[in-house]
Amino acid sequence: MSGQLRPVARRVPARTWFDLATVLVALILYSIAWPTLFVTHEVSPVLAPLVSALAVFPILLVRVNPALGWAISAGSALLISLALAPSQGNDLPFQVVHVIVLFVLLFAVALRAPVPIVVVAWLAQSMLFATTMPGAESGPVWGWVIGFGALALFGYLVRTVLASRRRLEQQEEVTELERARRAILEEKARIARDLHDVVAHHMSMVVVQAQTAPYRIADLEPAARAEFESIGATARTALNEIRGLLGVLRSDGQLPEHAPQPRAADVPELCASAQRAGLPVEWTVTGELEAVPESTGLVVYRVVQESMANAARHAPGAPVHVAVAVGPALITVGVRNSAAATVPRPGPGGGHGIEGMRTRVGAVGGELAAGPLPDGGFEVSARLPITRG
Repeated sequence: MSGQLRPVARRVPARTWFDLATVLVALILYSIAWPTLFVTHEVSPVLAPLVSALAVFPILLVRVNPALGWAISAGSALLISLALAPSQGNDLPFQVVHVIVLFVLLFAVALRAPVPIVVVAWLAQSMLFATTMPGAESGPVWGWVIGFGALALFGYLVRTVLASRRRLEQQEEVTELERARRAILEEKARIARDLHDVVAHHMSMVVVQAQTAPYRIADLEPAARAEFESIGATARTALNEIRGLLGVLRSDGQLPEHAPQPRAADVPELCASAQRAGLPVEWTVTGELEAVPESTGLVVYRVVQESMANAARHAPGAPVHVAVAVGPALITVGVRNSAAATVPRPGPGGGHGIEGMRTRVGAVGGELAAGPLPDGGFEVSARLPITRG
């Protein structure tokens, strides 16, 4: 039964539990205040429930409106001290329960109310106790002022600490969001640079073919010659525009990448290199990797590369298996690792590698899935369409 109630209890907001606890405390205090009122004060049995309610029930406003609750409680305390005479042997102007409620409400005012209201409540409650409590004629007034001032100051300090923690949590959320957004933008910029290198290669081939066509094809008509020249000029313009856009993408100071971009055919060498570096990796390749287009092959390479890096980082010593299958219209990539053989060391990183892979795969029309395995390992799988030009 208790196991069934726990999920229900978790769904109930904390403020609801606080309100229920406040009602329970108020009822307990009321059950004490009503019977003991006849012991401490000379009061009619008809008025006893009302006087006890004025002493206790303002505490119900401790969360909703503590300033109003305190005002009702302090006002009723002054009224009771003037209207009711203490019983013989009792010199308190109002009940101990009422004193407890006033202390709680003053602390709540210091926690929730604006600072001017806190100051007013502190001074007013100090004056109330200094003028109504036993020994008010000869006792030191400053004792109550200092005592309630310490209580109000403590509440205000708690309030300041809680506010600082809330601001810190909000700032951490904003920082994490910005970090994730920046990681995604950087990954998109890298994707754009990679795509540029692929497109620029093909555009350069178009320019070369268009410019050399008049020399390679005999008896070319003037109209066809002019058409080839127009194709070459258009391709050169497009290539220059692509390079201009790339300059904007590389405005972060990164140098152009002159080395050829990786292809799907480079995946076996990537796995072999990781194996030589100490990663226990095995790989299987089905189909012709050479037949994979350059843009798709680059994504395949990056997915395998990032997945193995994640496995080495989060599951050091765990065996890794890479499987790449090339079909007529689809290429599938799977990278699976077992549970970590040793406890991984905590390291830097925002944990956005999977999102970067998903962005890359989505850019070429594919799908990526990643998640833990029942045995404690992790698997990344991608399906990418093959578009042949």
